[in-house]
Amino acid sequence: MHTDSSHVMPWRIEDIDLSRIDRSKAVSNEHLLLLLCACSFIESGTDLYTSNLSSYFNDDPEISAWLINEWEPEEMQHGRALKSYIHHVWPEFDWDTAFKNFFAEYSLTCSMEDFEKKRALEMVARCVVETGTATLYRAINQCSDEPVLKQITDNIRTDEVRHYKHFFRFFKKYNKIESNGRMAVLGALLRRVLEMKNEDSEIALRHVFAIRYPDRARDSAYNRDLSARVNKLVKRNLSADMCIKMLLKPLDLPARIQPGVHYPLAKITQHVFFR
Repeated sequence: MHTDSSHVMPWRIEDIDLSRIDRSKAVSNEHLLLLLCACSFIESGTDLYTSNLSSYFNDDPEISAWLINEWEPEEMQHGRALKSYIHHVWPEFDWDTAFKNFFAEYSLTCSMEDFEKKRALEMVARCVVETGTATLYRAINQCSDEPVLKQITDNIRTDEVRHYKHFFRFFKKYNKIESNGRMAVLGALLRRVLEMKNEDSEIALRHVFAIRYPDRARDSAYNRDLSARVNKLVKRNLSADMCIKMLLKPLDLPARIQPGVHYPLAKITQHVFFR
């Protein structure tokens, strides 16, 4: 498939001076570093998902080109940026081994069979994922006072919001063709929200813990408790309003209906995204 190397990245990790990292602030928040490791794994596995998604849209040159030439390089840079940050703060952490173990399990969960049957609805599903990641990185930014991490996560959050806008535009493009009603769109939205039960995050965190705390690798109770503490850290800084606004957009609801939908959807997403 054609790739275009001329895409100019909105920012480059190579242009961020990692020597400015305030290591004392960074290492003081172990739970946040565990989460950053997990995020770096998921972002670094984007090429697999891009391959599946571009195959699904292989007869649409506009979408395929954007996925391969812009979305994938930017998402992969997120993984490199977080990996570089972790390496500077935890040089002893064996990231490569942990990622290899993670990817062996994670790759089994990525299948085109899980895609929505209609293209517009698959774009709704992608909007849900981008909403979750944008909300996540905003929360990480809010709960850190380390300046380099704040810069990196603000860059990533901005990328994710821009990616959401592309997926939303592609949704509208295909919904003009498919004419999916609000109930069909809501169904796709809720399916993706409920499927998000942080499966990717759970797999990633488990492999982070196995390398960081090898003596507790088989202690499932310990790992569950630690995962809960990591997720709680983010949940305290979750911006439900931003999340719900992004989720509701594909439904194109009349203003009078939105308040009635906002509250229950906020409770569901808060529980699912960062339970």
